[in-house]
Amino acid sequence: MSTPKQRLNYITTAAVIAAIYAGLTYLGNFFGLSYGPIQVRFSEALTILPLFTPAAIPGLTIGCFIANIGSFNPIDMIFGTFATFLAAVLTYLTRKIIFKKLPLFPLLFPVIINAFIIGLELAIFYLNGFTFLGFAIAAFEVGTGQLIACYGLGLPLYFTLKGKKFSKLNIFKAEE
Repeated sequence: MSTPKQRLNYITTAAVIAAIYAGLTYLGNFFGLSYGPIQVRFSEALTILPLFTPAAIPGLTIGCFIANIGSFNPIDMIFGTFATFLAAVLTYLTRKIIFKKLPLFPLLFPVIINAFIIGLELAIFYLNGFTFLGFAIAAFEVGTGQLIACYGLGLPLYFTLKGKKFSKLNIFKAEE
């Protein structure tokens, strides 16, 4: 059983993650990076957070939904949010699989799931009829952006949060 304080901490952590995700996505939109087939969302660096706390699952999911409101696209609000939720759950479930102090395997989920689901979404709803080539190109473009965000931005964030300054914060203590 969790205490009221633990539940409040969980909800607060999820809310902060959601706000940061949405805010970073909207910030990236000023540079034309947050929406469309070729995107590198700064906020996707936060997909490392399920390695530290299960509160990241609702935080990332809600943050993605709020961010996708900015796309003015109900299809993306549904499929993009589902992709983020699924990736966050799988990242959390595989959080203990670390190779040479690197969470390479868990971070594959945001890349692969977003490449597949968003690539499929783009191929079905936004190209002139579904083709495998159209899907492959869209998945490659989305996956490339995810690789940059998750590994290029997410791994430095991971090591920052694992560092001594942040290790004292309860919300970012890795679960054992």
